[in-house]
Formats: sequence, C-alpha cells, structure tokens
Amino acid sequence: MSNTKVWYITGASKGMGFSLAKQLLIKGHRVAVTSRSVNAFEQFSEYGDRFLPLEVDLKNESSIAESLKKTYDTFGRLDVVVNNAGYGLGGALEELTGDEIKDNFEVNFFAVVKVIQRALPYLRKQKSGHIINISSIAGFAPGLGWSMYCAAKFAVSGLSEALANDLKPLGIHVTNVLPGWFRTNFANEDSIAYNKNQIEDYNYLREYHHKMNNMSGTQLGDPDKIADVFLELTNSTLPAVNLFLGSDSFMRAKSKIEQLNSEIDRWKDSSFSTDFSG
Repeated sequence: MSNTKVWYITGASKGMGFSLAKQLLIKGHRVAVTSRSVNAFEQFSEYGDRFLPLEVDLKNESSIAESLKKTYDTFGRLDVVVNNAGYGLGGALEELTGDEIKDNFEVNFFAVVKVIQRALPYLRKQKSGHIINISSIAGFAPGLGWSMYCAAKFAVSGLSEALANDLKPLGIHVTNVLPGWFRTNFANEDSIAYNKNQIEDYNYLREYHHKMNNMSGTQLGDPDKIADVFLELTNSTLPAVNLFLGSDSFMRAKSKIEQLNSEIDRWKDSSFSTDFSG
C-alpha cells in the first residue's frame, strides 16, 4: 500500500470518471469521488474506508471546498486531483442562448478553476501533487457543430499548460488530457445538451450531431484502461503536459499539427513583415 495515492475525481458517477474510480479502487488506491448525488456510488460500498463518495455542486465554491476538506481530513493527504466533470453542447454559436453558453462554461471550465483553487493549498503544503484536467481532442482540433464546447475545452487546455509552468517550482505537476472517443455514455443524451433554438441555414451541422448519437457502443477507447495510463503518468518523474488519449485522438492531433505547420510556413513572410526594418 506504500505506493498508493489519494485521488479526488469530479463527475465520477458515470463515464470515464466512473471507470477510473473503479479501477483505482481495485488496484488498492484511496479514492474520493464527486457527483450531484451519492446514490450513484452504491456499488462501491465494498471498498469500505478506501472510498469516499461526496455530493458536490461544482457551481458552488463552498461545496467544492467542503468536499476537498473532507477528503483531506479522511485520508490525511491529497495526491491527485482529476477534473473530469463535463458535458457536451451542440449547436451553432448563433443558435445558442446566453444561458446555454454560461452553463456549459460553468461546468466545463469554471468548475475546473474552482476545484484547482481550492485544492492548491493542500498540494502546496505537501510540496507535491498532480492535477489532471480532462479536456478533449476537441480542445485542440475542433470538429463541426460544437463551437462552445470546443471553446470551453480549449480554455481547459490553455489553463493546464499555463499552470504546468506556474506550479512546477512548487513540486506540483499538471497534465492536460485530450481524449478521443471512449466507449462510455458520453455519446448519450444524458451527457450532451443541444441548442433549443434552431436556424435552418445551420441544418448541415445536425448530421454531425446525429453521427455522434449513433456511435454509442462502437468507440475505439476502453475506459477501463485509463487508470493504468494515469498511474504511469503520476508515477513519472517527467509526466506529459499534454496527453492525447486514444489512437483516434493521437492521429487527429498529428493531422492538426501538420496543418498548423503548413499554414505557419505559408504565411511566414506576412508574420515577419510586421517587424521593424533595419
């Protein structure tokens, strides 16, 4: 048990978070999980005092702070914070309401900020720890029909990279994880919201929404294999800052990088033209 860690995972009642928590518990780790209802964790009762279910409102700073304090008080330390909670939002920007945009950013981005802010005092005190933020390949190479979801995930990716620099001198690592498609319920209706207002000119985007709805059960990624990768990551002396998870994510990232390199080179003269001459 000397190599085990204390994990805090948000949004673990289903999907990747659920699989991660389950596999970590099987491997002997201590795990605190958050959800809007602890009833989702009844099957984990067999793990006794190594498992801590927490009912948390991720839009509420006090609720987050209380859950992290309870985790620390219960286990005596905090090693890995996994910001996993999130949901998809489909629709063209022009179709989305202010409330739809705000709610998506509240969960996908601002909850991440709040959790990290409240977790850092514990990690700083220890001079150690690892923050794992679950972004998405859409936060690096966006697809069609998910503009605000992609924007929120880009924000998570940017925050992660900046924090990796800021926190390294304190002995705290940060990794931005960009998963591709995993065989979870993320493609189901309970993990995705769609725009209520629809504009006919954007009907071409609907085919990409339907495509995702129909892919459930055929995704390449196995969520039960994520824990092993995260354990390798948190045990590494040189952990990745950006980790593309899944072969589909890896290949999509490679394609985006090639496209970006080509575009940078094509516009090199214009980039250099704005420098002072002489």
